[in-house]
Amino acid sequence: MKYHFRVHKEEDGYSAQCIELEGCITQGDSQEELFENMKEALNLYVQEPAESKDLADLPDASIRKSKNVVEVPVDSEVAFSFLVRYYRIQHGMTQHQVAKKLGFDNVNSYQRLERRKCNPSLKMLSKVKAIFPEFSLDFAVI
Repeated sequence: MKYHFRVHKEEDGYSAQCIELEGCITQGDSQEELFENMKEALNLYVQEPAESKDLADLPDASIRKSKNVVEVPVDSEVAFSFLVRYYRIQHGMTQHQVAKKLGFDNVNSYQRLERRKCNPSLKMLSKVKAIFPEFSLDFAVI
């Protein structure tokens, strides 16, 4: 999952703003520092608290890279967590409902899927895909 940042050369370095996510802005003294800061800002932006109903928009596939527009990937673990939460909310489901459909004994086990650094098994990935058919693992890890 890659978002797009518009990069600006400043007097003392660089700044960048994510095109798809209003308010996702960062800066850096060098292009290398800026890129690292863009990744960090992006990962933090898409990680909403579990109780939040706010959802970041998905990346816009129609935006193309250019001289001043760069693609920045979301860490795959963050992208997976974000997409599980995104589709749960899009489907109007609670964590309890999804936990039950996935066969978890309690909601705490499910909540690990919506947290960063989860490591789901192939069996769990196939269950998630069965509940949310539009979920794309390719989208989560690219």
